[in-house]
Amino acid sequence: MVATTLAQQMVRNRVPAGRRRAFAIYALSVMALAIALTVSDFSGLPTLGRVNQGFWIMAAFAVLADARPVTLPGKWNTAAIFPSICFTFAIMLIYGTAPAVIVQCLAVIVSSWRLRHAAWRAIFNMGQYACAIGLGHLVYLSVLEFNANYRMPAIVLAAVAWFAAKYLTTALAIYFRDRVAWWPMVLGPLAAEAMTTGALLMLAPAVMMNAQRRPEFLLAFLLPLIAVRRLAIMTAQQRHLANVDPLTGLANRKALVAEVTGAAANHSHLAVQGDPERGFALMVIDLDRFKRVNDVLGHEVGDRLLIAVGDRLANTVRTRPGDLVARLGGDEFAVVAKRLSDPAEARAVAQRIEESLIAPVVLDGLPLDVSGSIGIAMYPEHGTDFATLFRHADVAMYSAKQRGAGVAVYSPGVDTTSPACLGLLGDLRRALGRSDHGGLSLVYQPQIQVSTGEVVGIEALLRWHHPTRGEIVPEEIIRLAEPSPVMRLLTKWVLEQAVAHLAAWASVPRIAVNVSVRDLHNSEVVQLIERLLRKHGVSPHRLQLEITESALMADPHRVLTTLNDLHRLGIGIALDDFGTGYSSMQHLRRLPLTEVKIDRSFVQGMVSDSDDRAIVRSIIELAGALGLRVVAEGVEDEPAWRLLHLAGCDVAQGWFYSRTLTVDQVPGWLSTATPPVPGGTRAPDRTPTASLGSHA
Repeated sequence: MVATTLAQQMVRNRVPAGRRRAFAIYALSVMALAIALTVSDFSGLPTLGRVNQGFWIMAAFAVLADARPVTLPGKWNTAAIFPSICFTFAIMLIYGTAPAVIVQCLAVIVSSWRLRHAAWRAIFNMGQYACAIGLGHLVYLSVLEFNANYRMPAIVLAAVAWFAAKYLTTALAIYFRDRVAWWPMVLGPLAAEAMTTGALLMLAPAVMMNAQRRPEFLLAFLLPLIAVRRLAIMTAQQRHLANVDPLTGLANRKALVAEVTGAAANHSHLAVQGDPERGFALMVIDLDRFKRVNDVLGHEVGDRLLIAVGDRLANTVRTRPGDLVARLGGDEFAVVAKRLSDPAEARAVAQRIEESLIAPVVLDGLPLDVSGSIGIAMYPEHGTDFATLFRHADVAMYSAKQRGAGVAVYSPGVDTTSPACLGLLGDLRRALGRSDHGGLSLVYQPQIQVSTGEVVGIEALLRWHHPTRGEIVPEEIIRLAEPSPVMRLLTKWVLEQAVAHLAAWASVPRIAVNVSVRDLHNSEVVQLIERLLRKHGVSPHRLQLEITESALMADPHRVLTTLNDLHRLGIGIALDDFGTGYSSMQHLRRLPLTEVKIDRSFVQGMVSDSDDRAIVRSIIELAGALGLRVVAEGVEDEPAWRLLHLAGCDVAQGWFYSRTLTVDQVPGWLSTATPPVPGGTRAPDRTPTASLGSHA
């Protein structure tokens, strides 16, 4: 096979411990075959006086030619071509097997020293060449014995036999060492190998004729050989550049596709053999906040940062021979981690990569913080081809970025691009356009002033009863709709329903509606709300919008203009799920908020967990200092309600007061409910409890 880079040569100098016995048996078999094919010819080895000047010139050229193998950095190149085979094949045709083997072994010693081959590998290569020369010479003599006039066909068939012996013994060595899939490994480089090796072997007849008749003319082969070497270098450079990212020197997308395709074939073969390390992972890495570096410091600094990140990734993966780092473009990278037994191993590799990015990158004395979100797709669990694995790794990466998790393994539950999810998204779009709303509806949960028991508002909650799939939980609806244009249609529908209900329920002080942060990226939602309020004659202060903290804090500057417009209109803004995101005091002070809502996870744990109680008290004190109203979600029992009262919480909602109410149930509940008051004796009204749907 074609030689490769020095780094790969060092990897190939080692045989995995579990395969050393089988490989050793194979190597000894090759050596035995080499001896069997050539030993008889050594008894008739010509004396020094019987060889002419041409032999010494060919021998010298063979050794010197292999002293400078063509090698390039990177994994994807044509690498070295060994011109020695041209001369040793010609020596075989003239002088027989033994002289050719001796000269070829000397050339192998020189090239192995230059390429840093292990001693056992150099000996094995000598055995391979001896097999090729012995078999080639046997075919050559056999054809001539059949018909002495068939000299040229004999040379061609001898060259074919030589190539077959060398190529197949190398292929079998790779198979026994790496346990890769046989046919892809054999057929992949066959055409390129046949062309380069065949060209050198077929130069041998011309070399042979000059060596026998005019040895001095062999010097004329120097220029063509130099030209061949330069051509090999140019071809290797072109192939190298076609597979390498020019900025970082890492593999590019083309090389990544080839690597994953080859890994899929190899690991499929390992699975058939029952190898526990039959899986591999494709990881997609997207740098966080890289755009800010480009915008503030310029693209030159951004490029230097990408180079530094690429070096860190390469250094981290270097401890796992055979793994690959690639740059996909922009601030996206990919890693192929091979020979894994389960997703936990892949996650461990990803976490090492994540840790390698923690330390700031210092450029011109300026430390730049860099981090990344990593998505993992496993072969074969999450796909068996590049397109599927890459799409699933990309989905996992965006899931990690949205959750701030750093690393995420693909899960169908977060994939909004699967056929099932796309079908459900289409159903949602059609439901929004139907007059009967296609099973979509709003339910409401009352919000109660803790100290007085007064109803201060109700929160609109989305429900969807799918005609064939039944109830679709709100989280799944939002997960499907948010990345698509359907989100705006859904927000429009919810606002239309909520404002219409406000107009019909004069006794409801306020309705709170959840909106996506994507709805706030432009002024369309402001214009929509103005139009709806004007149409139904509803005062703006009766409508409040709720945005989750994690979504808002992801890009607060982009939505600030829209929030200010809504604030000027008189619309209240609530920060939902407070305590679960990354709000800073600066953002809380700058954003036009009127309310923060304590996440239910803290409220429901405060009775039994002192840490949750401390967090709730801190949030209430912080919000009070900033002049914000505090609403506690998920209040389900009296102990939690009493603790909230003692902590000074303003408003609460949850099953303790009421389950969710349908549109028809809201007016009746408002007229009959008697929410409890601290220090009072009245129990909360639990009615109505039938057919109310799930709680918020």
